[in-house]
Amino acid sequence: MLKHFRVPGRLAVKLEELGVSVSAVLRRAGLPRDLFEQTRVLVSTGELFALWRAIDQVCSDPLIGVTLRVETKTERFHPIAIAALSTENLVAASQHMARFKKLTAPEEILVELDEEEFTVGFRWLLAVDDEPRTLTDYCFSWMRSLARHGSGTALNPVRVEYVQQRSNVRQIERRLGCEVITGAPRNVVVFSASDATKPFVTRNAELLDMLAPQFEEQLRQYKEEDSFLELVRRTIQDNLNGHPPSINAISQALYMGPRTLQRRLQDSGSSFQRVLDEARHQMARYCLTNSALELNEAAYLLGFEDPNSFGRAFHNWEGMPPSDWRETNRSTKVM
Repeated sequence: MLKHFRVPGRLAVKLEELGVSVSAVLRRAGLPRDLFEQTRVLVSTGELFALWRAIDQVCSDPLIGVTLRVETKTERFHPIAIAALSTENLVAASQHMARFKKLTAPEEILVELDEEEFTVGFRWLLAVDDEPRTLTDYCFSWMRSLARHGSGTALNPVRVEYVQQRSNVRQIERRLGCEVITGAPRNVVVFSASDATKPFVTRNAELLDMLAPQFEEQLRQYKEEDSFLELVRRTIQDNLNGHPPSINAISQALYMGPRTLQRRLQDSGSSFQRVLDEARHQMARYCLTNSALELNEAAYLLGFEDPNSFGRAFHNWEGMPPSDWRETNRSTKVM
């Protein structure tokens, strides 16, 4: 599974167009100030959530998430979305995106169709916190834009449902053109079944026939790359014995040269340091949840010089000290 989201560089452009200071957003989110200057803007789930919370805090528009995802030009859509618009209808388009979403992020698109309604939800596979409200708005607005582009009409959902309470329900209703429900069991956007099965005016079978095989090939490669990354992670964990293993040690354990290992990791969109960090993070959660190890023992096992170094790393991963995280998860298990 991919561990990072790719943030479109256009997000920074749109923020500036709306008068939102990108530097202030990045500073508030605790992200590098040159983030959007990078060739590929990759962030973890925690960083993505921090980015969207910061946008909400810096911007004066409480519905900035809706505004940012209103797209008038189809050519600015991601290729997977362009292929989705080439399918038969909103149901088929959503199913297409759900199948290939794993190629771009650790996120799932969940779809349900019955006789009356078509429901779309989003699951953040590596999330530890609730998704930011601006990100929820962004996703709902994105589905509305997709439906409108595909149908060629000013189509609106019949309702949106939020887990969190929202103080600006009437504003949301006016902007999305539908009923708003809060305190729901999950965040979903709901269309009528008749609208969701209405033929797309953008239907293009020839374009879909050209694009779909490319995505299927990427999906096959993705599965192979994911298996390779998991193999490297497991090998690192097997060699965590009081000090972090070097790339030379891991490449030797995998019967390949260090340059070959680094190249394959880069081809998979990762690096040795990133996989090492992920392996230690995963192992840290396991140690704190499933063992009676003291924190200094866990720190040693994970290859940290001292408990303080482990504490700082764990705080970066989970947003809290390891002792608090252990207590919280013990409480959750008891409940």
